[in-house]
Amino acid sequence: MNKKRSLAVVLAALASLGGAQAAYAVDSASLEFGSGNKTKLARVGLQWKWDSKWWQSNGTHIGGYWDLTLSQWRGNRYRNIPGNKQDFVDVGFTPVFRFQNDSLKGWYVEAGIGAHYLSDIYDNNDRQFSTHFQFGDHIGVGYVFRNNLDIGLKIQHFSNGSIKQPNDGANFAVLSATYSF
Repeated sequence: MNKKRSLAVVLAALASLGGAQAAYAVDSASLEFGSGNKTKLARVGLQWKWDSKWWQSNGTHIGGYWDLTLSQWRGNRYRNIPGNKQDFVDVGFTPVFRFQNDSLKGWYVEAGIGAHYLSDIYDNNDRQFSTHFQFGDHIGVGYVFRNNLDIGLKIQHFSNGSIKQPNDGANFAVLSATYSF
């Protein structure tokens, strides 16, 4: 792992977070944990809700938010060798569409596809990426409580969209906790 490159990515992400906060008020913050393909991830994020409400009917609508994230990935089968570790950073930006109640409380279903930059090229458990750039798409369900705590579960897939081979992709199950301000 290139430590200088990882540090540069982390600093760029933090600078982006600071600039984004100055431009628009952050609506929520999230903490997520995921696992898949002998890899674990921990992620923090900031979200900005959209003002738009599409297809509003019967107390529901499609809305959404911008999701800016910083993740740490930890693989434990680097180059398909059991116990061999691979750690790196992921910075992502994703527009997310959400079918939800007009009150923004209760059950929801969401989907998003965004851009991610990985500080190292993923090679774990016989799954390889060939580029630092990856698309990250997900589908998920969740529940927003009256106190604005949002608990969700999503399935997330990472792939470079066949920009370059190999493009094995990787899938994760991700549990999230988000708090809206």
